[in-house]
This record gives sequence, C-alpha cells and structure tokens, in this order.
Amino acid sequence: MYETELYGPVKAFLESQGYEVKAEIKGCDVVAVRGDEAPLIVELKTKFSLPLVLQGIDRQRLTDNVYLAVPPFAGRGARRKEALALCRRLGLGLLAVRPAPACFVEALLDPAEYRPRKRKPAIGRLLREFQQRVGDPNTGGSTRRTIMTAYRQDALRCAGYLDENGPSRAARVAQATGVAKAGQIFLKDYYGWFERVAETPRGVYHLTPKGHRAVTDHAQS
Repeated sequence: MYETELYGPVKAFLESQGYEVKAEIKGCDVVAVRGDEAPLIVELKTKFSLPLVLQGIDRQRLTDNVYLAVPPFAGRGARRKEALALCRRLGLGLLAVRPAPACFVEALLDPAEYRPRKRKPAIGRLLREFQQRVGDPNTGGSTRRTIMTAYRQDALRCAGYLDENGPSRAARVAQATGVAKAGQIFLKDYYGWFERVAETPRGVYHLTPKGHRAVTDHAQS
C-alpha cells in the first residue's frame, strides 16, 4: 500500500462534510478548508508510527485541527488502544482509512484539548505502596527480576518467622513481626509459601518447601 492510496477516500470523506480539499500544500499531505473555520490538516501514513505522531505535532503549529490517517489497525486491538490514548493526550485526531476494495473512512478520534482525569483510588494505592514499602529494594527499569512489593516484604517477614520458629498461630506471627495482616497473608497464600497445619487448632501455619526456598533465596540476595 502507498500513502497516495489513502488520499482519495480521505478527500471524499472531507468533501462530504462540506470541505474544499487540496493535497500537498506547504508540506502538508491534505489541507481542508470550510468557510471561515480554521484549516484542517491530515497527515497520511501506511502505518501508525512515531514519525507520524511527530509530524502531527509539528502541524499543530498551524492549526488545532490535525488528524493522522492510517489503515485500520489489525489484531486484538491493543495497538489501536495505545494509539488512541497517545493521540488523545496530544490533542491529535485519528482516522482509519481503507482504500480498497470497499473504501471507507472512520473517525476514531477528533482533535480536542486533553484534560486528564485524576483517579483518586489509583493515587491512593500508589501512595500506600510507597509508604508501606520498607527501604528501596528495587532498581528502576528492572524487567526480568521479581519486584519487591510491600506485600511481598510482609510475606517474607512472616515466612522468616516460621522458618526460625516452626508452625505458629497467625496471631503470634502478627505480634512478633509487626505484620498486622499475617492471618490474611496465610489464608490467601498468594505465593504458595504457607499451609495450615492439619489436626491443630485453627490458625496454625507452617512453611511449604517453596516458602523455605523463598526465605533462603531472600537471605542470599
């Protein structure tokens, strides 16, 4: 596919909305004018890419009405979702254009000023994790190492106590380690480290082999 194949459908799409359309005006792929409105610019590319986005940003020096036009996104939609999120933040419009066999243009997003909505619950979770995490055990940019979260730190403290003291009641572990949610950590057993001891009073737990390995690995790291 060539960029020129996208021009015909885009031109027809804009003309159907009352625009006069011309190509290659001062380096812009498509320029459309309607009455006294600010001009509308469309940049054509055969795929969504960073150079296309940068081109669109550059065109915003001329007008707020800037669209990027690409063929429809293929696959499960993750790339389309990412492209829409990026364009929304930058105030760029996005058109999906299919030149053949059945030509169509779909406006996926119109240019608009980006006003991010602050998500208070997410901010709260972020700050709680920051405040509850002990020290700074991770290295920024890590991708192939297990991230040490505050929850994992608590679970390791509980595991370390059981490793040293043997099967114990959750309440005792909570008191000794300062991990108030020790009982919940044992019950959920997110990492597969803990197991309730059979034929004992409810709430007595010991370490699984996986839990012992986690304690050893943490001590060696």
